[in-house]
Amino acid sequence: MIAMNEVVPLAQALAAGGLLGAMFFGGLWCTVILGLSSERPALWFFASTLARTGVALSGFYFVGGNNWEQWLLSLLGFVLARAVVKRLTRPADEQQNAGAPETSYAP
Repeated sequence: MIAMNEVVPLAQALAAGGLLGAMFFGGLWCTVILGLSSERPALWFFASTLARTGVALSGFYFVGGNNWEQWLLSLLGFVLARAVVKRLTRPADEQQNAGAPETSYAP
């Protein structure tokens, strides 16, 4: 049984992983938008990759410490943030048709 004093650090690790994921995938989305209209897109993508990866790995190291449960929950928060950012950054036409069933006339 998990004691209450063990739940708080695990919840904090999940939240920190979510923030790291939101930063990483939100930054990726911004990089794509800015990189497509830039004169030097390779520089945007390279610098963004280094910065996002460095911050995310440092954050995981800081949050996880020596506790494997905190590492695991921070990674879970990271993956959940990916799903949230993916949903929030969909094109407007996809958001309108999200609930509609897909029609297919192929046999």
